[in-house]
Amino acid sequence: MLSLINSTIIPKVLSSKSLETGQTWVNGTLNAVSSAELKMKPEVPQSYPHQSDITTKSPLLIDTDVHNYTRSIDDLMPYLSERWKSYIVQGGFKTPGVSMYPKMYSQAARRDAIPYEGGIAGSEPEFAKEQLLDHWEIKYGILNPLIGVPQIKNLDLGRALMRAVNDWTQAIWLDSDPRWLGSILIHPSDPEGSAEEILRLADDNRFVQILLMARSSAPYGKQHMDPIYKAACEAGLPIGIHFGGGGDVPITAVGWPSYYIEDHTGMVQAFESQVISLVCEGTFVKFPELRIVLIEGGFAWLPALMWRLDKNYRGLRDEVPWLKKLPSEYIIEHFRATTQPMEEPPNVHYLLQILDMIGSDDFLMFATDYPHWDFDAPNQAIPSVITGKLRERIMWKNAATLYKLSTT
Repeated sequence: MLSLINSTIIPKVLSSKSLETGQTWVNGTLNAVSSAELKMKPEVPQSYPHQSDITTKSPLLIDTDVHNYTRSIDDLMPYLSERWKSYIVQGGFKTPGVSMYPKMYSQAARRDAIPYEGGIAGSEPEFAKEQLLDHWEIKYGILNPLIGVPQIKNLDLGRALMRAVNDWTQAIWLDSDPRWLGSILIHPSDPEGSAEEILRLADDNRFVQILLMARSSAPYGKQHMDPIYKAACEAGLPIGIHFGGGGDVPITAVGWPSYYIEDHTGMVQAFESQVISLVCEGTFVKFPELRIVLIEGGFAWLPALMWRLDKNYRGLRDEVPWLKKLPSEYIIEHFRATTQPMEEPPNVHYLLQILDMIGSDDFLMFATDYPHWDFDAPNQAIPSVITGKLRERIMWKNAATLYKLSTT
């Protein structure tokens, strides 16, 4: 729950050169990353407490939100046809980003997550393995590539890049270490192409999830999305809806906010809208085996949403006759969420009350959000008031069950 901005758990990763130029931690706050610093070689962090030193150590750890990034469009070129290679080179195309706002921290990344040779945090599987999987003794890390393919309006190009990103994840990340597991990146504006991509990769059991973004041009309960859900059920894969997205519409009902803090906090509105849409438009009636993971969206907002939906359903159920039970029952059965970023109430016991209100010990799954600035270290992420079997479920059991993972 405590992020890396807590100075007690920040490793000393900047070189002496950077310290001399004033690029360092100030009062527990990280200065912005300059373009020159992206070329610096960080030292391997040494000051984290090791997993074996943690008093609340979990017997296993499964991290449900790790981000793998391309260094540039060049990383995807080997996985594209000659037609699209020529198109990209001739047009000077660069893969679009997924952010509408400056992140305050370049790439929203921890400085110490920049690889040895510099460049992009999360772009080197060996470095990420050393810093995340090895250091924290994580059994599995589930990769969510935040690459802006869903923002591409040319659906033919989008389909080619969607496939290239997944092939790149497969070859560069999944082949490098059996602890990496993948999410299949899809394009929600191309449901048929996305369904084909899901089924193309369905036989590779290292892909354990399908990835969508929370902000979208249309709610995900709309019928045009059905081919994606049908393919997901055929493949036996849950769908992860991750923080972010962009392009066509603001996350608020009143227009575009000005600052990243507004966007970051207000993203909850996008998650709420997707939950409402998926439930009310009957997605789970048509696809009863479908499971959805809300990634990096928090969860404290969910009880109030369930109460409001249930109340409205009692008065408006004739409008949605396909629903055969309360909306909250569909939510509890079909949705899961990740811990990062967990809300931090002034009284940590309130979190237990919120989980009790949600009403499912299977609901929550641990995540670090590596390599981002608000990374949650395993020894800090879950408050000590969450203990015993519930803590074990959150740290690994719920993810092992949902993603059908071997823990032997």
